[in-house]
Amino acid sequence: MSTRDRMLGLTVVVLWGLNFIAIRFGLDHFPPFFFAALRFAVMAVPVILFVPFPQVRKRWFLLYAVGFGFAQFAFLFLAMDTGMPTGLASLVLQSSAPFTVLLGVLFLRERMSPLQIGGIGVAVAGMVVIGADRMTHSALGVGAIVPVLLTVAAGLGWAFGNIGSRLARPDNALRMTLWMSVVPPLPFLAMSLALEGPTAGVESLTTLGSADGLLAIGGLVYVVLLGTIAGSGLWTHLLARYEASRVAPLSLLVPIVGITASWLILREAPSMVELAGAAIVITGCAAGVLARPSTSATPSNSGAEHDADGGERRDVRDEPMVASAR
Repeated sequence: MSTRDRMLGLTVVVLWGLNFIAIRFGLDHFPPFFFAALRFAVMAVPVILFVPFPQVRKRWFLLYAVGFGFAQFAFLFLAMDTGMPTGLASLVLQSSAPFTVLLGVLFLRERMSPLQIGGIGVAVAGMVVIGADRMTHSALGVGAIVPVLLTVAAGLGWAFGNIGSRLARPDNALRMTLWMSVVPPLPFLAMSLALEGPTAGVESLTTLGSADGLLAIGGLVYVVLLGTIAGSGLWTHLLARYEASRVAPLSLLVPIVGITASWLILREAPSMVELAGAAIVITGCAAGVLARPSTSATPSNSGAEHDADGGERRDVRDEPMVASAR
């Protein structure tokens, strides 16, 4: 990888790490499901008007859109709104990596190597350490683990999205990523009306001139333009030029940026046990991402396809599964 492309990769890491700060600003003002509806609707309108729909297998596109776009952000926004620290959210969301490997075994008939199995076990152990520490030091007791579990569910949604992206075989991965934003707005709006009330979103819009309202607007703009379009665009560019196994490990740096930025900007100070758990999770995820899977039993006609975000075709059975985040 050239020095220029390494710098582009690190730029994506910073954009995605700071994206969690932008989400926090948005959730401090908007109800979570209404904010999610806004986040995707802002993208969906220009996409429908100006971006051609990709040539893609529709059912797998819907799995990608529902998993990556709807389920991931429904659980993530709810988790952060109910007490999940911003920095830890950027870490626990990496549970998508071991989930993706496990779903590949279940649905794509892939086989895990011993290193992948060990890496998943290590990552799960790190999650348990974080959850146990939060239960021990929170006044909520067992209830403190609920936001953690919601974030893990968000990682599972992302993993299902990875499987859908892997099977969709789009002619243009970036166009598919953009069209994914068309699916979630209406379900999120319906959930907002049903669970948050018909006036919650309206009230948040009428107070945009307040200090937290202005921060929320800035967060929304950041999430759409920098977190999604710029970040996903650069990630797609890198995956089109290099093997996924060379690009994917960069995403493991995102929690480091997220936790550091949360400490500097939001004054969130993770405990030493949480930091130790974070190191364990990243180590386990790195082992799962970097390890070569065992020979897949998937039929040969499904071996050569697009990776989750890359623009070129390659044998995906020998590469880790990744997808653009945020």
